[in-house]
Amino acid sequence: MSPIRALLLTLALAAMSPAHAELRVFVASGLGGEPDYEQRFQHQAEAIAQAAARSGAAPEDVVLLTGERAKRETLRRELTAFVGKAQKDDQVVVVFVGHGSFDGEDYRFNVPGPDVTGREIAAILDKLTAAQQLIVNATSSSGAVVEQWKRPNRIVITATKSGGERNATRFAQFWVEALTSPEADRDKNETVTAEEAYEYAARKVADTFKSDAALATEHSRIEGGAPARFVVARLGANAALPNDAALAAMTKEQTDIEQQIDALKARKPSLPADQYYDELEKVLLTLARLDRRIDERKTTLLGTQARETDESKSR
Repeated sequence: MSPIRALLLTLALAAMSPAHAELRVFVASGLGGEPDYEQRFQHQAEAIAQAAARSGAAPEDVVLLTGERAKRETLRRELTAFVGKAQKDDQVVVVFVGHGSFDGEDYRFNVPGPDVTGREIAAILDKLTAAQQLIVNATSSSGAVVEQWKRPNRIVITATKSGGERNATRFAQFWVEALTSPEADRDKNETVTAEEAYEYAARKVADTFKSDAALATEHSRIEGGAPARFVVARLGANAALPNDAALAAMTKEQTDIEQQIDALKARKPSLPADQYYDELEKVLLTLARLDRRIDERKTTLLGTQARETDESKSR
């Protein structure tokens, strides 16, 4: 293996664009305590659900609980049903917006009536079989659940670093912005990954405290999974793409190939260098050919969509 070839394969691996998978999204906004917070939390939850729809999630795969619908028993029932429907190949996102509390032992998501504990939520989430999981807890004291909710195939994002950061958080506001902002799309590929959205939201939170000349009362965390691969939003032309069975099949294949690459990278220390790079080259070539087919399909779909729009306007 020549150094130049190794470098080229390494660069190709780093440049891989994240695959888009079908989304299942669950969003719950909790108790506000005051009308201003109540409206803010509901608006943020609705905006997250809308972003999921724009990113290709089918209406039946987006669950939104706000106000009285977010009571403890309803939330437990709906989250259990949501988890039960998720399949291994699905991409699952669960988001909590609102206030949380921590008494030194248990985290609680504040909802109308009795609160839901972090342990209760963890027990339900443990039944998730999806290979790609993202849990975002944007509440105060949310850092208390990180260790409890972490799993090998799961990304956990919290608005605070611990249960001790108890003030109302600003993180959800900027997470919502990240799902629709080209500024969050760091590599300008019209998709926003969990990593990009997190970095955008964390930076914006820090900036607001600086501009207020105030001591920061929240420090977000991200743990686990592969956030650079997990797409949370589609922008521009990507967002305009209609649902298409052929494209869905190809993006599923793209995800499978990227998982093969992850498995190969894990085996790298045990393989001779030549064997590793030979296998890597083979998989990357397969992925490059598939990427070209996906781009061609997207171009065809967008062209068809544009023609249909023009025809409808001319009638």
